[in-house]
Amino acid sequence: MTDATADAQITFLYVADLRRAADFYENILELALVTDQGNCRIYRVTGSESYLGICEREATASTGDTLIFTFVTADVDAWYRRITSLGWVCESSPSISPRYNIYHFFLRDPDGYKLEIQRFLDENWNAES
Repeated sequence: MTDATADAQITFLYVADLRRAADFYENILELALVTDQGNCRIYRVTGSESYLGICEREATASTGDTLIFTFVTADVDAWYRRITSLGWVCESSPSISPRYNIYHFFLRDPDGYKLEIQRFLDENWNAES
């Protein structure tokens, strides 16, 4: 076992139309573009440790139900208001999920990937052990 640790994490999603997906992630979700590699664009989600990459591919196999990309935030309602005010239709309104003890809503990006905006109701969800 080594002492190696990861410095950052990137989740990559394949998209059918990079321009359409970039518009969604930049203008609807307002993520900051970090790197444009031509057919892949990488966005900062949080700090310098969490990123989302979208890459254009001719054949995308997304059914949208095999992955949920979750954004954790303290203000779920503000995200919902902003996204819907820009004309994007969400799958649900913000609500409490007693099963997972979260407050959240779902939407889909232009390629059908399921996105979740959520707040943990347990304030200690990310506490150091």
